[in-house]
Amino acid sequence: MKRSVLTRYRVMAYVTAVMLLVLCACMVAKYGFDTGKDLTLVVSQIHGVLYIIYLVFAFDLGSKAKWRFGKLLWVLISGTIPTAAFFVERKVVREIEPLVADGTPQPAKV
Repeated sequence: MKRSVLTRYRVMAYVTAVMLLVLCACMVAKYGFDTGKDLTLVVSQIHGVLYIIYLVFAFDLGSKAKWRFGKLLWVLISGTIPTAAFFVERKVVREIEPLVADGTPQPAKV
């Protein structure tokens, strides 16, 4: 497996998790303090698009790592639970890191 597959998953996991926390803060402002209605709409739409990209990258990583369905489902859903993506990402990286090719060219076998 290429390192780029893991890297783009990690980037999207962090971006999705941060945007979800921003969305939660906007929701508190909207429903708790009756402000930021337009900002909440924009942030929710941005998070939705980024979450779809996260789903694609997580599914790509899971299919290349040959995860069972339950594990893949947990990784995909973690982008909807505030702070869960941070913890799941760390666990995934520890598991996938040994499977990643270094990217250094290997000598040809004769």
